[in-house]
Amino acid sequence: MTSPTRTIHDSDDDGIASVTGVESHKADLTNRKATFRYPEETDAQWTPARPEFSWAANALSLMMPHIEPYFVRSMRRVLPQLEPNLAETVRVYMAQESAHHGQHRSFNQILCRQYPKLKPVDNTLRRFFGWLSSRSQPFNLAFTAASETIAYAIARWAAKRRTILFSGADPVVSSMFIWHLAEEVEHKSVAFDVNKKVGGGTVRYIQGLVSAISVWVVFVLIGLVVMGVSDRRVFYPVAWFRLTWWAITFSFDLLTASVLSALPGHDPRNLVDPLWYEVWLREYDFEHRLAGELKQTDRRTV
Repeated sequence: MTSPTRTIHDSDDDGIASVTGVESHKADLTNRKATFRYPEETDAQWTPARPEFSWAANALSLMMPHIEPYFVRSMRRVLPQLEPNLAETVRVYMAQESAHHGQHRSFNQILCRQYPKLKPVDNTLRRFFGWLSSRSQPFNLAFTAASETIAYAIARWAAKRRTILFSGADPVVSSMFIWHLAEEVEHKSVAFDVNKKVGGGTVRYIQGLVSAISVWVVFVLIGLVVMGVSDRRVFYPVAWFRLTWWAITFSFDLLTASVLSALPGHDPRNLVDPLWYEVWLREYDFEHRLAGELKQTDRRTV
């Protein structure tokens, strides 16, 4: 992995970001130059103890090379309308999202190789989000902000169950997903700020939220079914018990996040973030900064 570049200070230790109030528009973001290399023998069922979690995470991964460029396009179009501080933050946000979909695109090559029936789903996702970009600017901003609410809910849900979900998981694949979730927490307020500044109002946001939840659920379910059938576990009671239980527990997190995000005066910065992600990113940044310094030292001594 290449060394990341720290650009803006860390958030407070209590888990609540140090900036409070939408008018500041300064978020704690870092443009990390992360690269995850997957060995040839990488198994798409990367959580062998709970393969159903692999299905769910993989179904989300299949969306990323299509939905995240859509986010970037939606935000780039309004950059000229933003004040300098917010525009600077949006550029780092777009860099993070571009890094995410690049890493997922590499991983998805493994998915489609081991699950060939996912290729038509991947093509459908490409066409769908290409079409979605043709919608109005207010809708696209609302859909993007709502999707970040969903992503934040996923991150909180996964953090509470990390010991179980990532037990025995492939270290490279799990690191890629954790890195992605951690950065979703890190930039949770950016799309919301942009939508509030130049997008539509509450009604438009709720429309985007309903649309986003529907799209995410439909494509995740399709991916789950394709992988479950391919693995011949679709009729295993334990598989459906786990998936049903996870869906129920996640629904509570998503409902809470959705209701809060639609309330007047809501500011995502006031949400308490899972401390685990902040610690993980700090360790990641330190290790890769140190690796970069050691590499520079080696070059000078040669």
